Amino acid sequence: MSPETAALREWDRFTLRERIGRSAFYILAAIALIWSLRTIEIIPEFLYDAPKQTADLFVRMWPIDWSWYPKVVHEALIETLHTATLGTILAVLLAGLTALLAARNITRSVTLNLIGRFILVATRSVHAMVWALFFVAVFGPGALAGTLAIAVHSIGFTGKLLSEAIEEARPGPIEALTAAGASPLAILLKGYWPQVKPAFLGIAVFRWDINVRESAVLGLVGGGGLGMALDTALSNLYWDQAGLVLYVIFVVVIATEIGVSWLRGKII
Repeated sequence: MSPETAALREWDRFTLRERIGRSAFYILAAIALIWSLRTIEIIPEFLYDAPKQTADLFVRMWPIDWSWYPKVVHEALIETLHTATLGTILAVLLAGLTALLAARNITRSVTLNLIGRFILVATRSVHAMVWALFFVAVFGPGALAGTLAIAVHSIGFTGKLLSEAIEEARPGPIEALTAAGASPLAILLKGYWPQVKPAFLGIAVFRWDINVRESAVLGLVGGGGLGMALDTALSNLYWDQAGLVLYVIFVVVIATEIGVSWLRGKII
């Protein structure tokens, strides 16, 4: 290539196809934004008044009614922790079985793989609040509905991560056990479990942390726990009691976050 040809050659950061694609994305994003703003009908007056209303709400919550804690909130807090714990245990048990179906290196049947992956997608695609509404309709309001909602919703998240951990297991120990004539159960316990155990425990603890946060608000739809205490305070316009519940939720979430981070560090 001559110097004259090199001087006339132009270098672009993006090709013509890439520029068209980026421009189309920006145009579609702008259309979606404008369409969304028009659809939800945002009233500017409400936005202007929002800071004043928020400040007024916090003023009503102060001072917090601490006397309501031993009467209602303490029992609701214990119920929330039990709901999250039992729901996580059920989810881990069910997700473990589903993960075995979804893991391609354990279950060779394509049909069973599809069934396992369908369960993982179906359970996590429906929000915990929706599951809670369903179980409240079946079993009535209370901690049972919240526990089942937490358990079913957690299957998809826990099972997906666990199946990926199983598929990433090193094949060497598995092949050695197979060559030695080990049974499928022995291969599962001695070959896969030692490799998957740290990820399994880490996933379970992390999911419990998430479930504590979710179970704290499931009571708003009848799932029991702190959410039900908050709904009662809001329905009666007892803002000082609502402030107490929000404060307890905030403290519990921070405490579980610190505890889970420390525990995951020890496990992993």
